[in-house]
Amino acid sequence: MRGLLLIVMLMTALMSFAGDALVAQARDTLTMEQPGMATPLPTSEPKKKGWLARLVDSFSDQDTAYVEPQHYNWALMLQSVTTFDYYRLSTTGRDGQSITFAPQTDIRIGPYFGWRWIFLGYTIDLRNLNIFSKTPRIELDASIYSARFGADIFYRRTVNNYKIRSADMGKGIDTRELEGVAFDGLEVSITGLNLYYIFNYRHFSYPAAFAQSSCQKISCGTWMAGLGYNTHHIAFDYRRMEELAKEKLGRDVQLDSAFNFEKVKYRNINASVGYAYNWVFARNWLLSSSLSLALAYKNSYSEDESERAEGFNFGNFNIDGIGRFALVWNNTRWYGGVSAIVRAYNYHKSRFATNNIFGDLSIYFGFNFGPRGPYKKKK
Repeated sequence: MRGLLLIVMLMTALMSFAGDALVAQARDTLTMEQPGMATPLPTSEPKKKGWLARLVDSFSDQDTAYVEPQHYNWALMLQSVTTFDYYRLSTTGRDGQSITFAPQTDIRIGPYFGWRWIFLGYTIDLRNLNIFSKTPRIELDASIYSARFGADIFYRRTVNNYKIRSADMGKGIDTRELEGVAFDGLEVSITGLNLYYIFNYRHFSYPAAFAQSSCQKISCGTWMAGLGYNTHHIAFDYRRMEELAKEKLGRDVQLDSAFNFEKVKYRNINASVGYAYNWVFARNWLLSSSLSLALAYKNSYSEDESERAEGFNFGNFNIDGIGRFALVWNNTRWYGGVSAIVRAYNYHKSRFATNNIFGDLSIYFGFNFGPRGPYKKKK
């Protein structure tokens, strides 16, 4: 977790330095009047920008006929976040079994502060107002939205805070008594980094939908491509599950042998492609949606060298996905809206599989301030 925080701080510092230090200023031509004639003094041509300055400029290089540029450097908003999580463990074969878990939905609220492409904030769980108490859930999310590139960094850890939502223990076993029962034998943690490139970046604005900075003026769509890396840790106490099933169902229940593990750890390397569309259906209003599918290669590993999975295996390929949806009102100074980000990860082996869907639903309202150079006289 400290590593992720360090990455966010370094990226923020780099962008702030580049944005302030690499903006080139064009010089006005100097003239000198003399009796009977005006003779312009020779001037030097503007210094050509370096590759880093051009790259920083491209972050905001958009066609103003399609996208209204950001008028301000800073933003402040209040946001409510509802988190959802769904986890399914299953086995295959004639006697396949499955168990679906989900924790209690969290509702959090707090302030967020933004600089151009980056938003950082802190929220308090309304179900647990004691900020010093230990929580079974830890979440860290940071996103960067620029015209051309985007990045997501996230960390989630849930410990013994799941409830059983549904279960299939085999034919002839009625498992309704297990539904809604708290289960203290499952721990899941996910750490990830996603990077993506927006092809039609001059006409399409992701920041208009998810960073509330620029404003989309004309409906437009784009293809996207990206790369991602994440790690998943799953700890499952199958003995505790058998004990709970016996307690609630009044009979002995034996789990499939494929469930007989204590920990599963795997790395996920993926390449994704997707499409996004911004629909401007009224003045200052925007409805945005995007979907990316990723071909992911997952390789299980263990801290014990003797248990590490070695070699390449075509059976380790799976399909993951991420969806983003937003409804925004923005008049460049004030803004508000609703957005949702949903991620889906799948892990399949010969007799065992996990399916994880998690995401956030956000409702926010805020304002921009600190006019940028071209807009200072207008505000």
